[in-house]
Amino acid sequence: MASVNPFNLSDSEEEAERRPNETVDTERSPSDGAPGPPPGNPFSPPADAEPPSLLLSSNRTSPSGEGISVSVAATSAMAGSADARVSVDVIAAQLLRDQYILTALEFHTELLEAGRELPRLRDYFSNPGNFERQSGTPPAKDQVLGPGGPLNRAGSISTLDSLDFARYSDDGNRESDERVAVLEFELRKAKETIQALRANLTQAAESEVPSQERKNFKSSPEIQEPIRPLEKRALNFLVNEYLLKNEYKLSSITFSDENDDQDFELWDDVGLNIPKPPDLLQLYRNCGTPLPSPRDMVDASVGVDFGDLPGNCIAQDPPKKPDLSQQQQTEVVQELEYQISLLNNEKQSLAEQLKKLQSEIQTLKRTVSSPPPTTLDLGSQNTPNPCSSSTTNASSTDPLSVPPTDNGQYLDIRGVSEPETVLDPPSTQNTSHAHPQSHNKLKSRPPVQFDQPNRKLSPAFLQALLSFCRMCSDSRLGAEVSRIADSEESVMLMLGRCLPHIVPNVLLAKREELIPLILCTACLHPEPKERDQLLHILFNLIKRPDDEQRQMILTGCVAFARHVGPTRVEAELLPQCWEQINHKYPERRLLVAESCGALAPYLPKEIRSSLVLSMLQQMLAEDKADMVREAVVKSLGIIMGYIDDPDKYSQGFELMLLSLGDPSERVVSAVHQVFIPAFAAWTTELGTLQSALIPSLLARIEKLLTQGEHGLDEHKLHVFLSALQSLIPPLFAVVLQNAPFTSRAKLHGDIPAIEVTRFPRPASPLQDVATIIGSREMLSALLLLYDHQLEHEGTTGWDSLLWVVNQLLPQLIEIVGRINVTSSTCVHEFSRFFWRFCRTFGKIFTNAKVKPQFQEILRLSEENVDASAGNDILTKATVPIYATGVLTCYNQEEDRKLLVGFLEDVMTTLSLSHAPLDSLKASFVELGANPVYHELLLTVLWYGVVHTSALVRCTAARMFELLVKGVNETLVAQRVVPALITLSSDPEISVRISTIPAFGTIMETVTQKELLERVKMQLASFLEDPQYQDQHSLHMEIIRTFGRVGPNAEPRFRDEFVLPHLHKLALANNSQAVESKRIDIATQLFEAYSALSCCFISEEVMVNHFLPGLRCLRADMEQLSPEHEVILSSMIKECEIKVENRGMADAQGSMSIASSLVGEDAKTKFLSKMGQLTTSGAMLANVFQRKK
Repeated sequence: MASVNPFNLSDSEEEAERRPNETVDTERSPSDGAPGPPPGNPFSPPADAEPPSLLLSSNRTSPSGEGISVSVAATSAMAGSADARVSVDVIAAQLLRDQYILTALEFHTELLEAGRELPRLRDYFSNPGNFERQSGTPPAKDQVLGPGGPLNRAGSISTLDSLDFARYSDDGNRESDERVAVLEFELRKAKETIQALRANLTQAAESEVPSQERKNFKSSPEIQEPIRPLEKRALNFLVNEYLLKNEYKLSSITFSDENDDQDFELWDDVGLNIPKPPDLLQLYRNCGTPLPSPRDMVDASVGVDFGDLPGNCIAQDPPKKPDLSQQQQTEVVQELEYQISLLNNEKQSLAEQLKKLQSEIQTLKRTVSSPPPTTLDLGSQNTPNPCSSSTTNASSTDPLSVPPTDNGQYLDIRGVSEPETVLDPPSTQNTSHAHPQSHNKLKSRPPVQFDQPNRKLSPAFLQALLSFCRMCSDSRLGAEVSRIADSEESVMLMLGRCLPHIVPNVLLAKREELIPLILCTACLHPEPKERDQLLHILFNLIKRPDDEQRQMILTGCVAFARHVGPTRVEAELLPQCWEQINHKYPERRLLVAESCGALAPYLPKEIRSSLVLSMLQQMLAEDKADMVREAVVKSLGIIMGYIDDPDKYSQGFELMLLSLGDPSERVVSAVHQVFIPAFAAWTTELGTLQSALIPSLLARIEKLLTQGEHGLDEHKLHVFLSALQSLIPPLFAVVLQNAPFTSRAKLHGDIPAIEVTRFPRPASPLQDVATIIGSREMLSALLLLYDHQLEHEGTTGWDSLLWVVNQLLPQLIEIVGRINVTSSTCVHEFSRFFWRFCRTFGKIFTNAKVKPQFQEILRLSEENVDASAGNDILTKATVPIYATGVLTCYNQEEDRKLLVGFLEDVMTTLSLSHAPLDSLKASFVELGANPVYHELLLTVLWYGVVHTSALVRCTAARMFELLVKGVNETLVAQRVVPALITLSSDPEISVRISTIPAFGTIMETVTQKELLERVKMQLASFLEDPQYQDQHSLHMEIIRTFGRVGPNAEPRFRDEFVLPHLHKLALANNSQAVESKRIDIATQLFEAYSALSCCFISEEVMVNHFLPGLRCLRADMEQLSPEHEVILSSMIKECEIKVENRGMADAQGSMSIASSLVGEDAKTKFLSKMGQLTTSGAMLANVFQRKK
């Protein structure tokens, strides 16, 4: 019996020679209607034929070796008689009669797949009796066999498909090759079932990700595709396998517990359609080598042209191995399946290349307007490459077989494309000339000619010989390398194909180097789809682009926009921005925000004022990153510089208010620097700056003041007032540009330079008046005419300035009079506003228009003050704002004199009328913050010190208290203390009492010992002089001052002076006969002791003065205020406990009552935290770790 190698391409050498002459399919009968191979190419199998390996597998499943020759002979006999066609039923009967059971079964299976079921075979294989064994021993040779043949009985088995021949491995009834054949059949059927399940599962798993989403992920290598369940399970298995192999058993156990829905013992649990990849180590080592994707590994029947086979492929038959074990056969089958998957991958890449070539051919067709005088027929050229002849032969059936740009100079190793990838050309002749025409038009040069060898080798031999050259044109990169671009358009096409593969392999830090290539290709590429992909790559080039990288991308976007025009910018660039408006990385959203501003000049005006404005408004309202909102505000400012739709004014105003209310300071700063100047410039063109924008802000401020009678929202007031302040420069520019003298401004001649201090420092170049006007020269010329007009000609006919004088200023002064004078924030904001307003409009305007309006309201006379009414202008914020915002704009001598005179008049008027001093105090606080005005304020106070009225002197004494904190110690020693000592010896007791708060403030802030001693002596004279023993108001003021300055004063001063005198005052108060005075003193003492209890007090002072003083105070409170007495008793008890325990706690030093209470609280918290720590010693250590 001849042995058969099932892996040979032919059973014998004779069969290999005979097979080209056969025209009948050896698998199917001609009567089945199965088409045979085309006569022109006898080596190409039909479309529905099995591959050679599958064909031979049917032969090797025969029960015996001689069955091979019989089946071949039968098919040969059938093929030899074309006229006498044998029916399918006859073949089936012959196979059953000759006991070729497995061959019949396979024949039955093929008929079922073809949809032609044969009753004879169906009845035979569905009858279990045909497969039951008659006895336990094989029959004799002369024994007549029944229809069941020599099979032993298997009563529990119903069909051959499920028959388990392995149970009879030891009965000796069959040869080993029979068992192998049956097992092969069972294995093949199981594989087919598994493959069907794999296909179904794969389709179900793949459907979890929408096709459009997968397309987006493929087109953008930067966007990470979400992990699919099959991928996650496969990675989990590999990770667990790695952990076990490397002795990480505990980690493996933990990992298995966390993935309890997966069986890590069995790979098939991962998924039926996933072949097991190499382990993690092999994947890491081979990370640079592309592996076939599991998704691409499918079983398929393929046919290979003989002309496409390498020259040496037939000669490289594997050696015959007649006795392969089942394991070896399985390994060989797996190897073949792997090769098939590689071929499928290659087939797909070639199909993609073919599609691209066809698109190039169509592009070249469009570029050819008329055929050239001579056409180039690549098929008729005599080229040294033997593949040209095969290409010529194939051109009659495949017009696209010639590559469009290789001039026929490269081996065409690409296989036959899929039918669906071939475009239907209108005619073969026209298609065959498409490439030569376009090539001649692009280059206008003849093809390169090579010397022909004087040889007579056959083309097939030459092709086989050249196949040993190690060229790689069958891959994507090889195809690109083998085709050299010969025109600008082909270069663009090549870049469009290659860049998506280049970008992912470039370092992130250097990807900006690709921006010029991407932009040029996107500009010039003819395919919109490719351009969209390239721009998508541009915006996703870097995961988190830094500032420099974003600038580079923006520069490229602007260059692209300039090149392609507004239509393509709208159609191609804006969608990329819209896609990333909600990207998870703020740097990418920042790129979108900056792009909207950078592209604004190059967009259609309708899109600029609708889509882009809406995008930015959405980002401003929703984005959480400060830097993104800052960029949005700046881009909105740029949009406002290009918008020309008046209907968008209200939207712009709301955007301004929204951005001004942003919690981030950098966003608000961007509003003042960019948005408001740009918006004001637009409103200036619309003519609504004075008629709409500024009045709207003023109306909101007035509404805020009306609603905030019981509590003003200072933040909103700041927002509106800061917006008004940013509108001062454009308002002044409007006044200059609409003045009567504007037409007379001339730039030639001697134009003096503008003084550096003429205008306040602008927040940005957009707030510079020179920038708004156009140039510093033009501004200088206008300023000269402006000052001359105000000084000599007035404001007649000057509508824009008259609006400022007659409407804006009065409304502002009215608003100032309504704000709370005790709110230092509001006073400061309005003061800065008027200061910038007056400095911008100039000194002549301030003296002629601003000051008279304030002076008209602030009529300084005693009879104008009515303290009972409580609404007089001198007690409102108008005084400090006029003093600090208007009178300090200019610092010349006459200006300083005017400020000093105004403050002196206010101090005198308020003092003589017994009015509240809040407005004067606000002026001193605001001016005292600037050291420049300290001398001036001391001058004003000295005027009060030497004033004839005791009321004025009292006011001056109280103003010193406000001034001491900000004045340096030299001025305190030289100017303040002498003035206070002078007042402390004043004949009027009220004046002397008024100096006590100022003396106390000096004790709190000054460090010079000599100065402190002088103050201490003066205070001691107040306390120890017999003339002051019955001065109830003096005692009240001293106790109040001690309680205020005691905690911050020098400890020695507190222990030796403050606490002993408080003890004396408390003791004296016990014998006070007047109950009202007694309760007043007791209340002040209680406040003072409560404040001083927070200080560290030595044991001696505690025992001698602090505790006795508390006991005296408790004695008063027992009769006057029982609720205070309870608190005092608690304080005394705590102090006594501390004194008793002082010996055991020497290390703690003196401790105050408040600190002891805090200590008890801290101890409670500490113990509760200790109780929570149950296991970890490291956690216990963290409790004592010092915070950094």
